Amino acid sequence: MSAHGTVGIVLVSHSAALAKGAAELASQVSGGAVAVLAAGGTDDGGIGTSIDKVARAVKLADAGAGVLILPDLGSSVLTALALLEAPEDLPALIELADAPFVEGAVAATVTAAGGADLAAVRAAAEEARYVSKF
Repeated sequence: MSAHGTVGIVLVSHSAALAKGAAELASQVSGGAVAVLAAGGTDDGGIGTSIDKVARAVKLADAGAGVLILPDLGSSVLTALALLEAPEDLPALIELADAPFVEGAVAATVTAAGGADLAAVRAAAEEARYVSKF
């Protein structure tokens, strides 16, 4: 377990509703022990992504142990990468996961709730792609 709190999770989606729903699910399975924030949709409420929303969510999710960003697809990845290229007053430890959105969010959140470090939380999210549903 990190001496600096748990790893925070930021879910970046083109849809505010999708990001919010995935964040609610992930938060529930961790018992609320992990900051899971949604950064979905554009600033004006449309479909798309917002670097400002992602930056705000990353700052709010940081509890000192780092923040894992999980994008849904396409330009959400580009938005997260752009944020990492110009990290104005962002937490020092931020990683981006190449993971399935919902399954990755749940795996990351459960792992973070157990006190794992950022590398382990990212690995759990990325390994979720191999978990069979049947």
